[in-house]
Amino acid sequence: MTGSESIDISFAVPCVHRLRFTSDLLGADQAVLAHLLEPSGDRPARVQVWIDEHVAAARPDLQHRLKTFLKSQPSRFSSTGNIQLVPGGEAIKNDIHILERMLKCMNAAELDRRSYVVVIGGGAVLDAVGFATAIAHRGIRLIRIPTTTLAQADSGVGVKNSVNLFQKKNWVGTFAVPWGVINDAAMLSTLPDRDFLCGFSEAVKVSLLKDPAAFEQVCELAGRIRQRDWSAASPVIRRSAQLHLEHITQGGDPYEALEARPLDFGHWSAHKLEVLTDYRLRHGEAVGIGVAIDTIYSSLRHGLPAADADRALHCLAELGLPLNDPSLADPQPLFDGLEEFRQHLGGRLTVTMLQAVGRKIDVHEIDRGAMREAIHAVRELGQRSEAVRPTGAGAEA
Repeated sequence: MTGSESIDISFAVPCVHRLRFTSDLLGADQAVLAHLLEPSGDRPARVQVWIDEHVAAARPDLQHRLKTFLKSQPSRFSSTGNIQLVPGGEAIKNDIHILERMLKCMNAAELDRRSYVVVIGGGAVLDAVGFATAIAHRGIRLIRIPTTTLAQADSGVGVKNSVNLFQKKNWVGTFAVPWGVINDAAMLSTLPDRDFLCGFSEAVKVSLLKDPAAFEQVCELAGRIRQRDWSAASPVIRRSAQLHLEHITQGGDPYEALEARPLDFGHWSAHKLEVLTDYRLRHGEAVGIGVAIDTIYSSLRHGLPAADADRALHCLAELGLPLNDPSLADPQPLFDGLEEFRQHLGGRLTVTMLQAVGRKIDVHEIDRGAMREAIHAVRELGQRSEAVRPTGAGAEA
């Protein structure tokens, strides 16, 4: 037989993304979590719980309530042993040995692909534990319970898991759809003010990209959100989570195989800012600055009305997010983030910009002169905001 043969078959893998909203998950709403923990045939599901140690310290009753819950329906689910604590914040993603420890614990607990890992914490903890869960047995069922506004509004509903390596954000990771995500209001009650406000940078970002009405809403509610008025914060978090989820499940590119990555608007600089500041800037704070920079750049180069750009920056400032940082004084190191962003995405450089609120475009070249002008403009506004900010506003509790 001679010649060659090719077989190309397009197929789709069926997935269900389960997002739930609760007010008190381990109290009146605990049936929501119980329902997600499906038994494995005629055996109860095995459940291992991982908690961000910052959350555990802030909520001394959390472990006891979880243990009580895990004993409540022995025919449906059972705990595999001790609740595991892990470092919170970027520390968990920067130490590859923590990943090894997580895998050892999952192996020792004899988890299988119909077992569950429940992770409670901020976005970095969800990322790292999610990565371990995704590579153990090629995938153990993961239930995320985000405890920050940032994770509830954005990353917690995503399909990405990762840790950092080679001084680069998210260099090692996977795409994996979580079994379930529960956004619980009670989990945010002990969040410091600084971290509470961080999540709303992603709400501004996604509304600028996709929903003018949602953008107007967050702008109008910014002052109340800064005061932690839950009646203002709750609908903004819900709408942000919904917009992110709709993009992932209906946008046609859940695993980011195409050139464009619109949900990373403002992130080429944000990721670099985190590294340049040795993670002194929170991710949400860096995103706020990155969104501000690309919004101004969009007004300088791509037709976004200046009034809309100004409104976005003032919204970020009104939310109490910083728009200035010493690392912006010299933009050159920041520009290195463009090449790192391209490498992470693959192919040619593709950066999302705005022509109007709700109308995005993809660009493949950056006018560095205009970008320097945008960075300078953001710094100036940030300096003015700092000068008039009331003492203690947006401070960490």
